[in-house]
Amino acid sequence: MENDDPIPLSALQHWLFCPRQCALIHLERQWAENAATADGRILHERADQPGRTRRGEVRTLRALPLRCHRLNLVGVADVVELRGGIPFPVEYKRGRPKSHRADEVQLCAQALCLEEMFDQPVSQGALFYGETRRRTEIVFDADLRALTVQVAAEIAAMLNSGTTPPPAFEARKCGQCSLIDLCQPRPLAHHPDVAGWLRRQLRD
Repeated sequence: MENDDPIPLSALQHWLFCPRQCALIHLERQWAENAATADGRILHERADQPGRTRRGEVRTLRALPLRCHRLNLVGVADVVELRGGIPFPVEYKRGRPKSHRADEVQLCAQALCLEEMFDQPVSQGALFYGETRRRTEIVFDADLRALTVQVAAEIAAMLNSGTTPPPAFEARKCGQCSLIDLCQPRPLAHHPDVAGWLRRQLRD
């Protein structure tokens, strides 16, 4: 039976960081916090105060609920600036810009929601990083849009299957993850090959 529950926008970022982490959070409903997630939560609490302001020609909406029926996505935008009526999403992140595209995909997913909600193209947005205190502007080009749609489909397939991906231990990545004690990536990724052991015993 297919899972019709909407996919949280944060799941796309989790999936690109680690599919197993995504499943633990969004399929198994597990969570643990560390210093990094606490910093991120505090940063979002500051940004996610609902309201609207205007400065010059720019109207700013905070904590705007988002929905994309086409991809079955749901979430909340930290900030959406309306520039001449055209939405410009701004997502707040701790740390600094990353080598992978997880943050960009999450922001692009917001843009796809806004395009459906406002019925007009959203060509770019920005990521604001707490460590650098600067915005990184992101263009929603064809490659990023395709990757975002692909990731949403992969998460939907995982949720529909009800199967958590197996662990793949990566010291640097796993060391940053708040779910490491729940995931147990090192021992589970190197579990004994029971089936192989049985085959060897039967041959002997």
